[in-house]
Amino acid sequence: MKNILLAAVILLFSGCLTLDENLYNNSKLESYKLDNYSGEVDFILDNSYHIDDSIIHLFTLPSQASGEANATSIYAIYIGDIAQIASDTVIMYCHGNKDHMDFYWQRAKLLANTKSKNRFGVMMIDYRGYGMSDGKPSEKGLYADVDAALKWLKNKGLSNDRLIMYGFSMGTAPATKLSAENWSMKPQKLILEAPFASAETMIQDGSGLAMPGDFFTTLEINNGEEIKSVTQPFFWIHGEDDDFLNIDTHGAIIYNNYQGTYKEAYRIVGAGHSTVPQTMGFGNYTSALGDFILRP
Repeated sequence: MKNILLAAVILLFSGCLTLDENLYNNSKLESYKLDNYSGEVDFILDNSYHIDDSIIHLFTLPSQASGEANATSIYAIYIGDIAQIASDTVIMYCHGNKDHMDFYWQRAKLLANTKSKNRFGVMMIDYRGYGMSDGKPSEKGLYADVDAALKWLKNKGLSNDRLIMYGFSMGTAPATKLSAENWSMKPQKLILEAPFASAETMIQDGSGLAMPGDFFTTLEINNGEEIKSVTQPFFWIHGEDDDFLNIDTHGAIIYNNYQGTYKEAYRIVGAGHSTVPQTMGFGNYTSALGDFILRP
């Protein structure tokens, strides 16, 4: 009977709950509303964080992953003076698996107010299949889409020493991989908020079954191993009450595996997966990020 029950559970997970399908919690949009978005968000900033329309740039980029015959059109937002990219420091923000850039707009605004208003440029994209971006989400596409944004920034004059890579949740996968490997640009520093160690760890945490993760998924994401190749200064921040990506089985593994030049950690008491900025306090949050970014 025990073996029959276990087999039934295995079939349930393998047939219905593959991580490939559930990692991408994407929603489509007909238009971007930004400050006028009325859907669910993690928090809403007060008017002191307002970004002037003149430095909000919405546009499309071509993204072509290896082996693809044609490019996919993805949407991007740049906050800042495009003419100043050749001299500014820019934060490449890789958002999480939920929804789209409207959902993460408040977070992008927060980064644009780090240290002082518009002290840093901020770049954000909607991965393929998200928001108004074309295509279907995939691991290969995820990396290609972020790299497409880096190509655009490079063409506008950004250099490696002024690029800061920031990944949140699912976005920590492209942020870590593109920091560790040689893509279009090599970021100067890496920031990860609520990262996950690997696809397999997500499966083990979620299923409670001691079986290889590849039984459920073909994803090869492994931030815990990829971080070992990151040499740039590294900043990790994670909520201690994160019930989606456990701080000890995910974030702490990545932090401990880092072997580069410098690292610092913020374990935020009382914060869940999506509540680190507001639990920490927006001023404390941006101050910690800004100090790290400006650290020699």
